[in-house]
Parts: sequence; C-alpha cells; structure tokens
Amino acid sequence: MGPALCLLSAAAFGTMAIFGKLAYEAGVGVGDLLLVRFTVAAAVLLAIATATGALRGLPRRAVVTGLLMGGVGYAAQAGLFFLALERMDASILALLLYTYPAMVTVAAIAIGREKGSRRRTVALGIACTGTALVLLGAGTGALDPLATAMGLGAALTYTAYILIGDGVVGGIPALALAALVATGATTTFAVVSVMTGGPGLGFAPAGWVALLAIALVSTVVAILAFFAGLARVGPSAASILSTLEPPVTVALAALAFGESLGAVQLAGGAMVLLAVVLLALPQGRIAALGGRNGRAEHTAELA
Repeated sequence: MGPALCLLSAAAFGTMAIFGKLAYEAGVGVGDLLLVRFTVAAAVLLAIATATGALRGLPRRAVVTGLLMGGVGYAAQAGLFFLALERMDASILALLLYTYPAMVTVAAIAIGREKGSRRRTVALGIACTGTALVLLGAGTGALDPLATAMGLGAALTYTAYILIGDGVVGGIPALALAALVATGATTTFAVVSVMTGGPGLGFAPAGWVALLAIALVSTVVAILAFFAGLARVGPSAASILSTLEPPVTVALAALAFGESLGAVQLAGGAMVLLAVVLLALPQGRIAALGGRNGRAEHTAELA
C-alpha cells in the first residue's frame, strides 16, 4: 500500500503542469491561478489539520516559521514555475525542476550538512550531463531563454527552501507545516493580487475546473498521499518512487498538447531521473527532505 500511495502522489504532482496549461488556455492568468490554487488548498489542508489535531499546541515561532516559508520561499518557487510554464513545454519544465535534488546535494555538501562520496559525485555528473542534454536537445532557438532561466530558478529557489526549512522546522508535524505553508503563500498572492488591480476571475468554466484540479488533485491529494506513503515506506524509498512524476508529466503533455521530446532530450531526462535515484539511496537528513516530503514537505511540499 505504501508504494502505491507514493506513486499516486507522484502521478498527482505530475498533473500540475498539465492542468496549468489547460488553465492558461481557458484565459486564467498566472496571478489568479496561484491565488486560487493556494486559497483552496490552504482551506482544505487547514480543515484537515484542525480536525486531526495537527495544529494543536504549536508554538508561535513554529506558526510564524511555516507562514514565512510559504509566503516567501514557496511563493517564489511556485511563481517562477508557473511563469515558466506560460512560455515553455510542460515536459521540459518538469525535467528542469527535477534538477533540484542534485542542487540540494551540492549545496548540502558545500555548507557541511552532508558528506561527499564517490556515488554522489557520479550522480551529480550524470545530473549535469542530463540537464545539458535536455536543453541542448531542443536545438538552437527552440527554448525561450527567460523561461529556461525561470525553470532553473524555480529549482534553485526550491533548493534554498528545503535547506532553510531543514534547519528551522524540526518538530512541526508535516501536515501542520503544509497547511501553514499554503496559508503563507495564499497571503502573498492575495497581496500581489490587490497591488496589481485585484483578481480577474471572469474566465471560462474550463478554467475553474483546471484550477480546482490543481488545488485538489495536484496539491491536496498529492500531499496527503505522499505523507501516507512516506509513513509506510520511509524517505529514501518515497523519494525514489516519486521519480514517476516527470514521466507522468511528459506522457500527459504528449497526449494533451502533442508535446514531444527528441531522443537526446529523452536520454537527458532519463539521466536526470537516474541521478535522483542514486542521490536518494542514502538516508541522510537532507536526502529525506529532498524527497517529496514536502519537497520540503518534511519541509512542506506543495508543488
């Protein structure tokens, strides 16, 4: 049951970029997408966390920490991801985002939280080569430089979010943290919406369907399934099983939008996923966080 829950979570996360593209086609703007996504997800997660007692007795510092992680770190990551999604294929973006485990490992070693090893060095080399193949395989001029920068920026921001969260969220229940992160992100996007003229929610009904799918399937169901699977199989296995996410995105993007990756890009994507598996094998603290535990959902993953 545990592996099935982790695979369900990965598949649900893998649909996010697809529903995002469908929302854009229905006239939904990035700001409105993010506002509705986090508002709905926060409401559901807060209700569940309250009903299960996950929020009971949390110290004020923990609450403030969770809200700031969502309002600053996660909001930045989600914003970059969906801005990039406006300008590039979902399949390529999914592979770019999945460079974050390698980034986490490099940063963790650099700041002394993890030790280097031959296997990690090999994995990082594979990840870098794979990323280069994904980008170069598109051909000159085929990729939007700004979108590529934002996609890699989303991975880099997520890396910082995981590393910072690793040092400050000890002892906070994962479900409570996810609810607080979503609430913090909601606050940020609500402020941004007000400052930019308010939400524009007059898009087609198909847009609402896509938004609710992002909030409920790609966020709430994905998070809850991951937590349930994580409790049964442990962080390393959960991280490895979560590598199903990019293939799900690639397959659905091909079906829904006719996107296709060339042979070079497919090889590069396979190398990135192989590197993730190699990096997930050790059960270090950062390795556990970098899985889908809150891709910080031990530091709270929402995207």
